[in-house]
Amino acid sequence: MLILVIVAIAVIGIQMSVLADIANTMQFQSQTAYLNACERNLLASGLLWANENIREKSSEILDKTIQLDVSKLNIRDSALDATISITSDEEAEVKINTSCSRGRQTLKGTGKYRIELNDQQETTLRARKSPTGD
Repeated sequence: MLILVIVAIAVIGIQMSVLADIANTMQFQSQTAYLNACERNLLASGLLWANENIREKSSEILDKTIQLDVSKLNIRDSALDATISITSDEEAEVKINTSCSRGRQTLKGTGKYRIELNDQQETTLRARKSPTGD
């Protein structure tokens, strides 16, 4: 009877360790998916801000890194920086740096995007990633 109880406890222990490992993997994957979604939201917000501010072509924002307020997005421990450069009369380049954290994971991203300008001084939101690979 004692051997049966010891074997049952050993089997339960092995099952618990397997289930704990699976739970940790699921938690890591859910945090990674959350951080990727947050990064996409930050990127979209940065591109929208740049699209709205390119029309002004104000020297206050051109070629300067602007740290945007992302507190209303309800993403804890996040940051969004954008730098706008006018490369020609038809294109502008936006460099966006994002950072967001959850638990022990931090996801940082940097990208350069080109935004096409129309002839009527309006911008299109067709941003495309720069071919430099950034």
